This record gives sequence, structure tokens and C-alpha cells, in this order.
Amino acid sequence: ELGIRIPRPLGHGPSRFIPEKEMIQVGNEDAMMHTLFADSFATLGRLDNVTLVMVFHPQYLESFLKTQHYLLQMDGPLPLHYRHYIGIMAAARHQCSYLVNLHVNDFLHVGGDPKWLNGLENAPQKLQNLGELNKMLAHRPWLITKEHIEQLLKTEENSWSLAELIHAVVLLTHYHSLASFTFGCGISPEIDCEGGHTFRPPSVSNYCICDITNGYHAAEEIHASPTGSIPSTESVCEVEALMEKMKQLQECRDEEEASQEEMATRFEREKRESMFVCSSEDEESTPTRDVSRHFEDTSYGYKDFSRHGMHVPTFRVQDYSWEDHGYSLVNRLYPDVGQLLDEKFHIAYNLTYNTMAMHKDVDTSMLRRAIWNYIHCMFGIRYDDYDYGEINQLLDRSFKVYIKTVVCAPEKTTKRMYDSFWRQFAHSEKVHVNLLLVEARMQAELLYALRAITRYMT
Repeated sequence: ELGIRIPRPLGHGPSRFIPEKEMIQVGNEDAMMHTLFADSFATLGRLDNVTLVMVFHPQYLESFLKTQHYLLQMDGPLPLHYRHYIGIMAAARHQCSYLVNLHVNDFLHVGGDPKWLNGLENAPQKLQNLGELNKMLAHRPWLITKEHIEQLLKTEENSWSLAELIHAVVLLTHYHSLASFTFGCGISPEIDCEGGHTFRPPSVSNYCICDITNGYHAAEEIHASPTGSIPSTESVCEVEALMEKMKQLQECRDEEEASQEEMATRFEREKRESMFVCSSEDEESTPTRDVSRHFEDTSYGYKDFSRHGMHVPTFRVQDYSWEDHGYSLVNRLYPDVGQLLDEKFHIAYNLTYNTMAMHKDVDTSMLRRAIWNYIHCMFGIRYDDYDYGEINQLLDRSFKVYIKTVVCAPEKTTKRMYDSFWRQFAHSEKVHVNLLLVEARMQAELLYALRAITRYMT
């Protein structure tokens, strides 16, 4: 009546993929979750939707928040506004306007120059120089060489120090993988963010006017989840079949071990096959001007490394691993961060509640390892002691499409992809899958960057 436009939320709940009624409701959380919510609110000044989805796994969320807080706000080589700007550059590479908008606000809040937000060409040359590394890390990290590192460290007045570069690399990989989580879980923008609200009144037929002002949304009925409501026989069989395969593989493992040559062949076969996994919804998505101004070369994206006769030498974890090499390099140049990342990788990799859909007391380690190693395989990273034949047994095609999309081109993830894998599993289990994808991806990017830095240093 006063002519004031009232914003209405466009979405229902923190995720477009998970029905609001299946989320953990603020106010009904247990003591540990309550503490996490309080910490998150104190740090970010809000309870963002990423936190509200991640809280399905409080142990992981705690480690994630601690790491992110350290990277953005604690003592470190880079000034605060640089950190948020690098977050914007990294999220923009995947057209993740949700994260870009969040960090635009933070960048301005810590005193960043608004002119830089008009486009990367308005930022200092030092940050512009990071564009190439950002691009390769996000889409083709296997192309990074010690020469790329040298260019950043040796450009006279705009050069980076080793400690600054490590900080920047960790921030870039953190936000590339967080973009994967954002798209993989269908995170909705909050009501006060761009894309999170509308000023159009809802169609009056569905509502009584007092409901609108009280925030009632009749759309709840429409948004009922197609999965998770009535278990179809087909999807129940899917779980049983997966459990049976795990049992058979365990028995085969106990009986005989494949030779080193056979293991190497299986890795190459899986690496080749991963090239042919692509989503049916694989149309080109052009970034909006709003996001694309924060990075150069908008047409540059993920390309399978064995395409067009290119041969990328296999990255053998035996020669350069996170545990033996990456961890100590990061910790030496940016104290405590190696420790924080290590803890986060471990929690994601080892997280289990010993359940699979409706089954209890299940050892899921074989399945978790297959997911982690499949992601590293897509990046050309090989574990000599792993039998890559297991991947095809445990991960079906629709699951592989989802994994590859979320990890390599997250902006193309759709609700249909999310719904089509593991149809009988709980949403919390699908969020768990996303945590594995995020951490495996981040570690793969870090391994290539840190190996190049090590080669430069030696």
C-alpha cells in the first residue's frame, strides 16, 4: 500500500536440488552444529547457503570453515583485498556468480578499489599476471610448467614472492573447487544476493495476500522431490547390485593381485575412457559480461589431455605426492596451511557413517577410493598400487557423467544429472560425494602447481 517493493526469495531453501524440508533446519540442530553455525555467522556475518548444505557433515564443515577463515582473514603473505580479488578471479573462471558476488562485497568491505571490479584490465599488473595460472589450474593443470612459475616470480617490479605465490595458488584451487561444490549441490543465492530475489508479486490465485507478507510459499507442494519419496524397485536394485559388486571385488582382491603391467594398462584404459564421458547437456555456455570481465580468454575451458594427438605424461604419485612433497612445501612457505589442508583432505577421504542408502554397517572405503582415484585419473594422476579396473565396476555411466561435469565444467551441472545417479541414496550421501569431488579436485590442481614450483626451486 505504501508502494514499497518487497523482495521475495526466488528459490526455496539453500539448494535447488535438495527439497527444503529435507535440509537440517536452523533451530533444530544439535550442539555441535549450533556451535558451527555460530562460528560461521561470526566469521562471515551471515549463515550462507554453502554452510547450510555442508552441515550435513559437521566434521568436514568445521575443517572447511577453519581453513577458509585462515586463508581469507588470518596473517598471511597477501593483503586482504588481494585475497578476495583472487577469489573473484577463480570463481569467475567457472562463471560462478554466486561466489563472485559474495567476494565482490567482501572485497569492497576490506577497502578494495571499486575500479578493479570493472574488469581484470583495471587491476594491478601483478594480479593480471596471475590470469594465465588461474586459467590453466582451473581447466588444464597438467600444462603448468616451471617456466610459468618463473614468469611470475621474475617479472621485475610486479613479481610475486614464493610465499605470496603459494598463498595465491591455494586460494585459486580453493575457489575452483568451491565452485564445483556450489554447482554440484545446486546452491541457491541468498535473498539479498543477485538472483536470489524477485520484486514481482506471486500469482494471486495460489496465495492469500496475508500469506505473502508472512513469507508463506505455496510452491512447497510443487517442489516435492522426484527421488527419495517412493523407492522404486529399480533404484533399490541399483544399491543391491553396487553392494554385490563391492563384495565380489573384495573377494577377487583376496584371491589374486594383478601384475604391475596389467595395472598400468588398466589405468591407461580408464584414462582413455574418461575422455568419452561427456554430458548429454554439453552445450557451450557463454559467461555473462558481469562475470567474464574478471578473467581473460573466455573461450578457454577443460579439454581432455589426450585429445588432438597431445600426450601428457602420466603424473605418478610415487614420484610426487601431497603427503611426501606438497604438504611440506606449503607448510614451509605459508605456515599452518599445509596442516589445515591435510586435515581437510583426510576428513573428506575417510569420512564414513558405514551406511549405504538403507544399509548399515557397510565398509565404503572401496567406493570412496574409486571416486577419488577416478577424479585423479581424469587429471592424468596415477597410483601404482591401485587397480583401475575397479572404477568401471563401481561407478556407472550416469555417475561418471555427474563426476566429470562437476569437476571439469561445474557450470554445466543440472538437476537432472544430480537426480539420475544413486537414486536411492540420501541427499546427505550425495553431498558427501560432492565433498570428495571438491577435495580430490583441489589436491589434483595443487599437485601440478606445487610440482612446477618445486622444479623451479631445484
